[in-house]
Amino acid sequence: MPELPEVETIRRQLAPALEGKLLHRLEVLDPRWCEPAPPEELAAATAGRTVEAVRRRGKYLTLELSDEVHVVMHLRMTGNLLLVGPADDDPARLHLRVRFEIGEERLLFVDVRRFGTGVVLLGDEARDEYFASRLGVEPLGPDFTADALRALAHNRRAPVKTFLLSQERIAGVGNIYADEALYRARIHPLRPVGTLRRPQIAGLRDAVVASLEAGIDARGATIDDFRHSDGARGSFQDRFMVHLREGEPCLRCGTTIKKLRAAGRGTYVCPRCQRAPRARSPRA
Repeated sequence: MPELPEVETIRRQLAPALEGKLLHRLEVLDPRWCEPAPPEELAAATAGRTVEAVRRRGKYLTLELSDEVHVVMHLRMTGNLLLVGPADDDPARLHLRVRFEIGEERLLFVDVRRFGTGVVLLGDEARDEYFASRLGVEPLGPDFTADALRALAHNRRAPVKTFLLSQERIAGVGNIYADEALYRARIHPLRPVGTLRRPQIAGLRDAVVASLEAGIDARGATIDDFRHSDGARGSFQDRFMVHLREGEPCLRCGTTIKKLRAAGRGTYVCPRCQRAPRARSPRA
């Protein structure tokens, strides 16, 4: 699934190509993309409006149009946004779900598994309410401080990886970057987040930011379906410190990387650098 660095990579590619241009037409070819709203309703609300900005919030990408009209998209598991010229816009393109005609460009939402979604929100207040009900603090924003993270974690018994994957607490962190951040911070993914000490919380905050920034620097990770808007692949998978490295030596201590399950996801750890939490003694 595209996570924050992958969506931010797409945003940075699309912004200079689309901002300031007219959205001539939004054509929804798969009505499931925008259910329960009918496709013609989205088309009518957006046609003829200028793309004022391309923004990201967590894993969501937004086309901000004139008169406070917002097209909010989520790529889910296998969605991609491809920017092509008119000659390359094949109506029969496999898995094509939505076509945007913006200036002289075509922006295609393609999705193998068809889980990606889109919604048109009218007004900045509606957009803000939409995100507030779904997303927590933005980890690359000024509000993501060690104090803020400590307040979110206070007295919580959930494993720290489960906590990191909760989008309503921290927006945009997924399986890859949770593994990488926990490895950087030397924290076991099954450690109850409420038991972390103040220095560990500060270290985890810094590790989350560093992992996301490294992913953005590598223009995302392509493991399965993720592609840039021009169809190119990301390279962060070549820089993983721990994720997907089962059976390989730890880059710090040489211990063999292990795979376990945490938060229902395949999770990679160094057993030496990331000590497992002690089992609680049974009550008498």
